[in-house]
Amino acid sequence: MRDVLPVLGGWWAAGAPFGLATVVATSRSAPRDPGAAMAVGPDDEVVGSVSGGCVEGAVFELAREVVASGEARLAAFGYDDGDALAVGLPCGGEITLLVRPVTARLDPAFGEVAASVGAGRPVAVATVADGPARRGAALAVWPDRTAGTLGSPGLDAAVTADARGELALGATGLRHYGPRGERREDAVAVFLHSFAPPPRMLVFGAIDYAAAVARIGGFLGYRVTVCDARPVFATPKRFPAGVEVVVDWPHRYLGGIRTDARTVICVLTHDPKFDVPLLQEALRRPAAYIGAMGSRRTHEERMRRLAGTGLAAAELARLRSPVGLDLGARTPEEVAVSVAAEIVALRWGGSGAPLTGTAGAVHPRAAPGA
Repeated sequence: MRDVLPVLGGWWAAGAPFGLATVVATSRSAPRDPGAAMAVGPDDEVVGSVSGGCVEGAVFELAREVVASGEARLAAFGYDDGDALAVGLPCGGEITLLVRPVTARLDPAFGEVAASVGAGRPVAVATVADGPARRGAALAVWPDRTAGTLGSPGLDAAVTADARGELALGATGLRHYGPRGERREDAVAVFLHSFAPPPRMLVFGAIDYAAAVARIGGFLGYRVTVCDARPVFATPKRFPAGVEVVVDWPHRYLGGIRTDARTVICVLTHDPKFDVPLLQEALRRPAAYIGAMGSRRTHEERMRRLAGTGLAAAELARLRSPVGLDLGARTPEEVAVSVAAEIVALRWGGSGAPLTGTAGAVHPRAAPGA
């Protein structure tokens, strides 16, 4: 959804109604996660995807229908063994879509939501997916205010509280309530979609490998910062557009900013005077991934130095070193792919093994604690 919001915001501002299909639930080997979206706008323009191409034709027609009728619909798609030519998902997964019309009358806060997401301000959108409440009704929730209604003050209050909690975690998914927001009932299904600011990737060491890692980090949706104490190397022109470049001692810079459970830290300095104090700081703070470049000999020496700083065994075990998966990478770009592959595997619980040699779901869910 985040990727298509700039286009949707433009349609909304121009007063052009459009149909928006959002994945609200999945099972088995579904190709896209909850929150993935596809929209059909003026002149039948299509943006986004809900299945990677499997059911987009049927969703296109549904989106046009809801715009014409003004009524939202819930649709499920899965594999039909009895009719291999039926519209469905050949991968064997199942997805449930909420397809709703979006207009200034039906969703007056949509433009403000799009603007908040574009500016990196946190906002969550709660939409009724099923139940006695009006399907498609939307409530936008910011940390300090709300806009819209789901049809009941009690439901609005309960959903607002939950949406702010989910927003703090960057979580997205279905929640169930009673008609007036009762917690232990499931009459109303509400899809909570969190638009938290993009996670951060912190790259330390302004070397050629850092430029490649920064480039792929931006491709993966991270807000990338490169930091190095040497001003001759830490220059914006050496890095992709949009990458923040900071001249500072790495450990001092890291000590002065906040990290969270989504932050990725890549230590590419390859110099003990930078690495050790930086990793000493990094391994004691929240982060999804902490990786350090170097040979196995460098790693052993680094671990010996870090152990001497008083770091506990559990803290040292968080370090991914040598950084990346074993792809046989040589060039900076290949190494960046190796690092990105390890980050993605750790996030979703993947093994890093070739899929031809594995069994089970191709699209695993997030690993516990990821």
